[in-house]
Amino acid sequence: MASKKIGLASWRNQPLGITILRLWLGGTWVYGGWAKASDGAFLSKSGPNSFSGQLTSYIGHSPLTFALRHMLEHASLFAWFVMLSEFAIGIAVLTGVAMELAIIGGFSVSIILWLSVTYHVHPYFLGSDLAFAASWLALFFLWRAHARSGSRGRSSLIGDVIPNLRDRREVVGMMGVAAGAVIASLAGGSFRPKQKAGAAIVKLADFPVGSSMPFTANDGNPAILFRTKAGVFAYSALCTHQGCTVAYDALSHSMNCPCHGAKFDATSGAVLAGPAPIPLPKINVQISGANVVQI
Repeated sequence: MASKKIGLASWRNQPLGITILRLWLGGTWVYGGWAKASDGAFLSKSGPNSFSGQLTSYIGHSPLTFALRHMLEHASLFAWFVMLSEFAIGIAVLTGVAMELAIIGGFSVSIILWLSVTYHVHPYFLGSDLAFAASWLALFFLWRAHARSGSRGRSSLIGDVIPNLRDRREVVGMMGVAAGAVIASLAGGSFRPKQKAGAAIVKLADFPVGSSMPFTANDGNPAILFRTKAGVFAYSALCTHQGCTVAYDALSHSMNCPCHGAKFDATSGAVLAGPAPIPLPKINVQISGANVVQI
């Protein structure tokens, strides 16, 4: 099997339609990965703009609700997977490495996003995910026709999709794509907006043992602060079911969601009742001098 063209060579003598689609889809996927890597909210454990917050907003409205519930249990891991996958697919399409596999990956991501995010958008053309899926599908068949014309023979559907691991250039290329995705993710992290650390939430003198109070966390989301004999602790006030704001009930010593009846233990954040799939995320706070601060 002849080596496939990668890098700049993969752009030579290709039809204009393929060039446009590669630039648009590859560039958009790299931008999507960068937007997530440089966004301080996406990888956070809570908040409406975090990956977990987005998942909770889709649950109950998506045909993939059953899968999204399982993803929510490992939201941080899947957030990294999504970000790295977008970088890898975009870089692979722009460099021509494992091209058909990358195109199938982009098509699959678009279909999943359609079923998760824009499934109920009407008219359907107002949702971008289905349009992206059609673009990936068009690129797949255009690329196959172009590759077949270059090889002067018939190509195998499965054989061309699966990278040739006996081709050292292709293996090195895939390693380069993976390394590029990791480096881009880490580089994007350096552009995340810095949160103010150590900002006072309340004066210790005004917050005696046994007290609780709502406050706004550094990421702008609601939270609840507690003080016991053991010290201070806080939890996100966003219900892990669908993102409603929970309220503390001193009688039951629980944090209750007014939307769908979820209840969380005020000491551990654990789910006590209702449809919430995971505990409330903990927010790091401490006593610093005369104040309680978020760290």
